[in-house]
Amino acid sequence: MATILVVSDVEALRREVGAALAGPDLEVVEAASGPEAVALVGEGGVDLVVTDMQVGQMGGIAITHELRNLESYGAIDSVPVLVLVDRRPDVFLARRATADGFVVKPLDPLVLRRAARALLEGEAFEDDAWRPATVRAGSALDE
Repeated sequence: MATILVVSDVEALRREVGAALAGPDLEVVEAASGPEAVALVGEGGVDLVVTDMQVGQMGGIAITHELRNLESYGAIDSVPVLVLVDRRPDVFLARRATADGFVVKPLDPLVLRRAARALLEGEAFEDDAWRPATVRAGSALDE
């Protein structure tokens, strides 16, 4: 059974993510702050961190940075991080922080589950909700 840590200072968001991810082979635990999340990961047993971009004084990017820092000198095992983003610039920040994936809010439960599964299997995941449409020469947009 995999354990997913959901991090947000908004209880409704933690419940929404937990409801989307919970299942017979997935246990969901919650943290309401960045320091609490880092401490829980440090205790071990967390297989995936799903963090909101904005979490009090230590948001998703700071959480990711802190986890990567602790991993870099062997203080904790490597744990994939999925960031829940609100704005296009957040994608750049999530990538820069070396998050393993991101999902765009408002959340689609199926996309969230697909992202969690990918990260648990060692893959990356980038939500394509903001990917621009491909325009080809001769299409209706050319007229």
